[in-house]
Amino acid sequence: MSRAEADTDPSDSSDLSGPSDSSDPSDSSAPPGVPATPRNRAKSAALWGLVGGFAFLVLAQGYLLFGGDLPFPYALLFGVAAVVALAAGGLTYVAEHRVAKRRT
Repeated sequence: MSRAEADTDPSDSSDLSGPSDSSDPSDSSAPPGVPATPRNRAKSAALWGLVGGFAFLVLAQGYLLFGGDLPFPYALLFGVAAVVALAAGGLTYVAEHRVAKRRT
């Protein structure tokens, strides 16, 4: 079989486009992602709060590794990280739906 015949062979299974039907999710006008229910927003905010708290701990550890000195005891870092996590989670909960509205 020549290369030209292989390109037009209907039994060739290398075509990955699949069947074309009208159930393509990119054709719908629904917004992407999970609906913004209060529970989903709270879960998202809690996860972003954890990210913020751990990011603070990573930055503080890096500062200590490079010879920095903290103005408070090392054990207090976890309390500050908890405050940062609560602040990041709270700001995320308040601002997330406003950002989502602007994207649509």
